[in-house]
Amino acid sequence: MRKAAASGAGPTPVAPPVGAAGGYNAQAPPFVPRTGGDAAGSWGSSPAPAAAAPRANGFGAPRSGGWSSGAAPSGGSFGGGGFSRDGYGSWTNGKHVPGPANPRTEKELFGEAGDGLSQSTGINFDAYADIPVEATGTDVPEPITEFLPPIDAHLLTNIALARYKTPTPVQKYSVPIVNGGRDLMACAQTGSGKTGGFLFPILSALFTHGPRASAAAAAPRGYGRSRISYPTALILAPTRELVSQIHDEARKFAYRSWVRPAVVYGGADIGSQLRAMDQGCDLLSATPGRLVDLMERGRISMANVRYLVLDEADRMLDMGFEPQIRRIVQQADMPDVMDRQTLMFSATFPREIQMLARDFLKDYIFLSVGRVGSTSENITQKIEYVEDDDKRSVLLDILFALPPGGLTLIFVETKRMADLLEGFLAQNNFAATSIHGDRTQREREYALETFRSGRTPVMVATAVAARGLDIPNVTHVVNYDLPSDIDDYVHRIGRTGRAGNTGAATAFFNRGNRNIVRDMIELLREAKQEVPAWLEAVGRESGGFSSGRGGGRGSRGRTPASRDVRSSGGGFGASRGASAAGGWGAPAGGAPAYGGAGGYGGPPRMGGGSYGYGGGASYGGTGGSSSAW
Repeated sequence: MRKAAASGAGPTPVAPPVGAAGGYNAQAPPFVPRTGGDAAGSWGSSPAPAAAAPRANGFGAPRSGGWSSGAAPSGGSFGGGGFSRDGYGSWTNGKHVPGPANPRTEKELFGEAGDGLSQSTGINFDAYADIPVEATGTDVPEPITEFLPPIDAHLLTNIALARYKTPTPVQKYSVPIVNGGRDLMACAQTGSGKTGGFLFPILSALFTHGPRASAAAAAPRGYGRSRISYPTALILAPTRELVSQIHDEARKFAYRSWVRPAVVYGGADIGSQLRAMDQGCDLLSATPGRLVDLMERGRISMANVRYLVLDEADRMLDMGFEPQIRRIVQQADMPDVMDRQTLMFSATFPREIQMLARDFLKDYIFLSVGRVGSTSENITQKIEYVEDDDKRSVLLDILFALPPGGLTLIFVETKRMADLLEGFLAQNNFAATSIHGDRTQREREYALETFRSGRTPVMVATAVAARGLDIPNVTHVVNYDLPSDIDDYVHRIGRTGRAGNTGAATAFFNRGNRNIVRDMIELLREAKQEVPAWLEAVGRESGGFSSGRGGGRGSRGRTPASRDVRSSGGGFGASRGASAAGGWGAPAGGAPAYGGAGGYGGPPRMGGGSYGYGGGASYGGTGGSSSAW
């Protein structure tokens, strides 16, 4: 049970001696994000914050808010005194002091123009112009159209180094939304630039306002086993590959700044991750399981978290991480929902995701970019009827016919098949690698690196690489084995056609895949792709076979995911401290603010009714106190 915010005098921040590790000047006025009442065209100046009641955190120290802008140079995990390492700056005398440029580090982070290894290379930004965007909620800020102030000047420099020309649709909206202090629930097509969508506004705020002062974080820092890290921003993602990718992007855009990114994930040596965290842990990318482990070891505290990001939230629930997520967010010392900003990104919005949103977000803005739950029209899809015994020879025909220069990603269902197919391709003189869950982390990272660089332009993968991985220049995806879930198919082929580029996807289909045939036909029609006559015939034969939109796990809220559930019938009725004018549903004692009678309105499960999001009343009923955000 989280504690509601209460008024009252807050604790006085403890200012350490000048030059102390983790030092802050807590005498400076704290920063409070702008609310919707500021003047148009600006993110505005910060009003004086309401005082908060002291709340003991899980590490036995009271939490205090505000941002430092004082005289002491930051140290410890919040920036370090001076330029201790290449590519880092400091927060000194209340100002952000970027570090000196380092050509070697710049080449490592940003690559070189035309090398084909940077996602920004060859992005078809013009293709974004026609992508529909829907933002719903109260006081939605105007989107940006260019990378310009009030985005922090140092971040703009790093964005230019990355050769990003124009914000993608998700970035156009997420940057002003987050900078305005609002929570965000976003659904964007794969490859839409959502990593930048949350990194840009978070880093811009950190560069502008400096470290967040906290009594816990300002306490004397120990060494060895007693050393505790206090991240300001926490990004949770489901897989080690995805958190590593987010960490690499964070390093890129935090270059020469006081912000020290860190990353932790399972399957790798925990000692080396702890040593890296001791060098700085301001923006932490983590898998839920490893983070809980470090929290239970007493090596990391959530008391200072100002920004919480849940990336690929539906995938984390699919992998069974909900208990760990709730342990991190609700049962530790993380500031509660009113004292942090929470950003949730998910490709689909099943009932479990809606409940996470109910518990973790406040008065959020729902952002829907593109045709949610469908594939991009930038991807040319081809379905071929291939029996299992013929798949290898057909695959060779496809690979021999491909033009040189691109990368090909082949998806299979089992680890054994990944190994067998890699060996088969090597025997036929194709430079191939493979990746699956039984490989060590070092082997997985090496395989990804050789694939990205083009040394092995063909990679065979199980579902571990199907979601979230951002690999530039993937021109062709082959579904050697089709998944049993249409959502997994969508995310697999989304590895190509990323960031506005075009790509091709080929799927091997036979009667063993009848369970997704109807969803496949619907998906092809949505993306304006050719539907083979034989596939329609199989669909008519299959009758009730469907694991996707008609029922089962594949339905998972795909159809209604493109709209804000608060505006559909029922919605979230429990008042989460929002006023009647907007926010979380029903004002105290009143009718539901987001829709009237009826449930969630999703597709029926196995032919029986809708998703149970209430009947005549909204989810959770009415009641609850009202407080503005």
